[in-house]
Amino acid sequence: MSLKDTIKKSLFPNNEEIEYEDDELEVSDVKEKDIVKGGSKMVLVEPRAFSESQQIADNLKRKNSVVVNLKRVTNDQAKRIIDFLSGTLYAINGDMQKLGNGIYLCTPRNVDVEGRITDETEDKKSKKKIEDEIDDF
Repeated sequence: MSLKDTIKKSLFPNNEEIEYEDDELEVSDVKEKDIVKGGSKMVLVEPRAFSESQQIADNLKRKNSVVVNLKRVTNDQAKRIIDFLSGTLYAINGDMQKLGNGIYLCTPRNVDVEGRITDETEDKKSKKKIEDEIDDF
């Protein structure tokens, strides 16, 4: 008896098999070209209003990475967009990384980002800290 038959017999001792009804299976809203490409894209977005946040979230739910440039919205709108996207990313186990002033990379859980981009203020702080440590010697 093969390993496959042994497992099958232990799971289904009376030769029962699971039957699926067609109603239980759902076809997702995936385009054929997305399946061929592996289903993920990089989407670049420059929202002009908070109302565009849902479109960004929809891209994340479709497992697409999104670069969001918030330079065309007010500071209040930018904060609201970041809050909305943070909630979306939390719900889908995604991640957000700041790339620059007002530019963010949002990724779903199927995307791993390696490395980190530091901004000028972090760079200046770390440089000053190193200089202070050298002066202490």
